[in-house]
Amino acid sequence: MAKDLRVTRLEDLPGPQSKEELEEMKMPYEEYCRKAFDPGNEFCKPMALKGIRWLSTTMYIFTPHSVSNLAELGAEVIKVEMPRMGDPMRHTSPFNECYLYPLHDTRPMTGTGYGYLNANPNEYHITMDYHLDEMKEAFYRLVKMSDGLTECYRPGTFDRWKQSYRFLQEMNPRFIYVWGGGFGYGPKVFGGSYDILGQAHAGLASVTGMHEFMGGHATKHSNWCIDWYSGTQITFGILAAIHWRRKTGLGTMIEFSQVQAATRCLGYAAPLYGRFGIVRQRWGNWDTQLCVHGIILCGKSDFPDAVNPQDKFEARYAMVSAFQDRDFQELCAITGMKELYEKYKAHKDRVEGEAQVEIYAALERWAADKSRSEVVKILQDAGLLAEPVMNDREVYECEHYRQRGTVRWTEDPLFGDILQHGTYSAGLMSKTPRRLYWIWRPVGADNVKIYHELLGYPTAKIEEWYAKSMI
Repeated sequence: MAKDLRVTRLEDLPGPQSKEELEEMKMPYEEYCRKAFDPGNEFCKPMALKGIRWLSTTMYIFTPHSVSNLAELGAEVIKVEMPRMGDPMRHTSPFNECYLYPLHDTRPMTGTGYGYLNANPNEYHITMDYHLDEMKEAFYRLVKMSDGLTECYRPGTFDRWKQSYRFLQEMNPRFIYVWGGGFGYGPKVFGGSYDILGQAHAGLASVTGMHEFMGGHATKHSNWCIDWYSGTQITFGILAAIHWRRKTGLGTMIEFSQVQAATRCLGYAAPLYGRFGIVRQRWGNWDTQLCVHGIILCGKSDFPDAVNPQDKFEARYAMVSAFQDRDFQELCAITGMKELYEKYKAHKDRVEGEAQVEIYAALERWAADKSRSEVVKILQDAGLLAEPVMNDREVYECEHYRQRGTVRWTEDPLFGDILQHGTYSAGLMSKTPRRLYWIWRPVGADNVKIYHELLGYPTAKIEEWYAKSMI
């Protein structure tokens, strides 16, 4: 029956529907957010991807991260590793001394390094040499019971093993298949890739670092930023594919190039060349389009007596932002650079390269007898944007990150207390938040759970596979 427009019901009116909602609307915004997100109580809320099962035949960070995002959102993820060895990322860091935790019962003196942290949380870990004919049946049974798979092998490898998308979609038309590789199809299709290669080949490293006339050179980001960035982009693709499947009932294939992900970080660099023939240059810690908007070196450390050299020598950098004309005028008044304000009143003038070199050099001369905290306080007291460039220890101790749950101690069921960072902070959701059950598991830790409890193979068969190093 059509709604009678002459009748107005209280529940149809905008505004609070109860006394509780009214009290909530009266809350200060910060208090409302703290109650809505409630860090530390994620497990009391629903999981966004509960009921989704995903297979992860991935290595290192780039593709594993794309699947761990699903696991943190509630999907059941089964990580498949090679028998005895596991994901190569287990053996990489810190400093290749991987004795932190047991790797496998056959390798008691080796372990998993911290480099594996964060890229595989909440996942069940099984082993399978899935290119062997003897293991095809188990692999295909998992495919028929799952929603999707992510792999990162050289292009055509899974196709030769008859487990690529064109084979798997025949078994499960709703299956979502992800191939994450270095270059994607094209002239360099068989080129492998790591984060540093992606940054280099995409042109990102060419615009990172200081210019030569400032004593710098092209460089990569010290962390694996393109790995994490690429993995997150794949996750968005998977979520879109799941949405598509809900509408059509069909799966799809996602093909992702790590190198091309890095080109997106170039911003306007390619259009700039295409339109004007200008090759974008490195510009260090300063913004190429805003001035002042960059990082300066102060003369004194905030911790001159510290033992840790990162505190003693490096706690000297401050980020300064004063690119609006009025803010730049205030900055010049505070620092005694009034002649620079007269020279560069207009932003279009001070954003030029020569102007930025002159302005930032003057700022660093002003900060030469000051510590980082002194510089930040002076600027903040004047209403300007300024923040210290914090190191790892300071992030660890930061009350802001602790209140938001970005950095927190977690009780892992196998490994005990572990300091976790990042998991909860990658997009806070009030109704279906991310959560962390465990950080990682030993190689093959869940073989019995998956092969016996899920797939129904007898334990005798599992023991036989194990004896033959098939799992």
